[in-house]
Amino acid sequence: MADQVVHVSLSQQQDYQFKVAFEGDVPALLADEPAPLGQGQGPSPVQLLAAAVGNCLSDSLLFALRKFKQQPEPLSCQVRAEVGRNSEGRVRVLAITADLRLGVPADQLQHLDRVLSQFEAFCTVTQSVGQGIPITVRVSDANGVVLK
Repeated sequence: MADQVVHVSLSQQQDYQFKVAFEGDVPALLADEPAPLGQGQGPSPVQLLAAAVGNCLSDSLLFALRKFKQQPEPLSCQVRAEVGRNSEGRVRVLAITADLRLGVPADQLQHLDRVLSQFEAFCTVTQSVGQGIPITVRVSDANGVVLK
């Protein structure tokens, strides 16, 4: 049994453009396929997936650091979704790479090793998506030092 159910409604606007409506006061957005199918007037489904993974990882890292009363802001995240053909020749998301960057040097944060070893396990979207798509996560500090 689910602890929570999230509802999202999609309604076709034209061709491959869909209005995506969320519960509550969250503003709707327009999703669209890139040309030649669509007009690229909004994020594509692959971009939305990549954004969801990156957003969840960023939230999870921030939450874990704040739990130890650390201030890593401003965080940033770059996500790369590799799209290609699978063994059946169908277009699929083959892999996702997320590069998270802390807003401060690592030596300004306490408990960083502990946070880096566990924050991914608490990321709902990434752990769910990762069951079907390989996801690589890297974390660096504000000086570009790779921490994970």
